[in-house]
Amino acid sequence: MVIGASAGAVEALGRVLPALPSNFPAPVVVVVHMPADRDSALVELFRSRCRMNVKEAEDKEPMEPGTIYFAPPDYHVLIENGNRLSLSNDEPVHFSRPSIDVLFESAAAADENVVLGIVLSGGSEDGSQGLRAIYESGGGAWVQDPMEAEAKLMPRAALVACPSAFKLNLSEMQSRLKEFAA
Repeated sequence: MVIGASAGAVEALGRVLPALPSNFPAPVVVVVHMPADRDSALVELFRSRCRMNVKEAEDKEPMEPGTIYFAPPDYHVLIENGNRLSLSNDEPVHFSRPSIDVLFESAAAADENVVLGIVLSGGSEDGSQGLRAIYESGGGAWVQDPMEAEAKLMPRAALVACPSAFKLNLSEMQSRLKEFAA
């Protein structure tokens, strides 16, 4: 499962990630737009809220089910064949590094598993093309209902790029993720 968010990310992720049980059957990789010159507090913030293991992604690290991986500041995170994470400091995409599109497109191209992509609140179009790539590769596409999102641009752009995506509020996402885990 791959998740992207920007403005409003902490609130949205604070509703979705704690709903996941410790035995969630898939790894979860999260990109949140953040300034390059700051350390991320996301791992520490969510480690205390989540039942899953929470950590910052490391280059060439194998992904494990039941673990949430956050992209480190100023690095793109990609999923490689063999279910490994890769970090890159290539140019920003949509003015962002890490970029949601970079993560999502790499997840769609990895041939190991079907991927669920989730776009949450945010103030750019990042993630929209990657979500479409996930859907076109046979994966699932969920988008936070823009009316509920703190920043509506990202979910709206995702729904335009991928009109077949499920538009869900955060409570609906929690319920569906619990069903998936069961």
